[in-house]
Amino acid sequence: MAVIDRIDALAAPLCDRVGVELVDVEYEGGVVRLVVDQPEGVGMDAIANLTREVSRALDHEDPISGTFTLEVTSPGLERPLKRPEHFVRALGSDVTVKTTPGVEGDRRVVGVLSAVSSDGIVVRQEDGSERSLRHDEILKARTVFTWTPEPKSTRKGNDRSAEAAPGRKVGS
Repeated sequence: MAVIDRIDALAAPLCDRVGVELVDVEYEGGVVRLVVDQPEGVGMDAIANLTREVSRALDHEDPISGTFTLEVTSPGLERPLKRPEHFVRALGSDVTVKTTPGVEGDRRVVGVLSAVSSDGIVVRQEDGSERSLRHDEILKARTVFTWTPEPKSTRKGNDRSAEAAPGRKVGS
């Protein structure tokens, strides 16, 4: 069993106990990163509680040889899509997908996630074409946050009409 799988197996029940969803587990360069979420957004209390629980469990089970740093974080605006239920929740969202080597077509697929099934996903690309991918053909996937500024007000700041208060003249 790979280190990530051991950490996942150890952390998942602790996440359930704290009331958060385990979105992703990463282990790279001596850093164990758990990405967690809740429907209303994960708060600092949940992150602190989970950090204590997982830290104790990692110390007790010792699935990693050597030293490491534990990070527990929220997914942020651009969320990784790893599990089928992640794709289901992202249906209709802008996504970027990187395929595994050897999959026919472009390795990067960008567009709107238009369908999800137990077999895979369909992405409607910017040119209107659709690209179907099986889950095992996806190396990495995440939602894409597109920032659009609020439209500017059409009212000009200095273009106010002078109105007199009752019983007063304007301009005197």
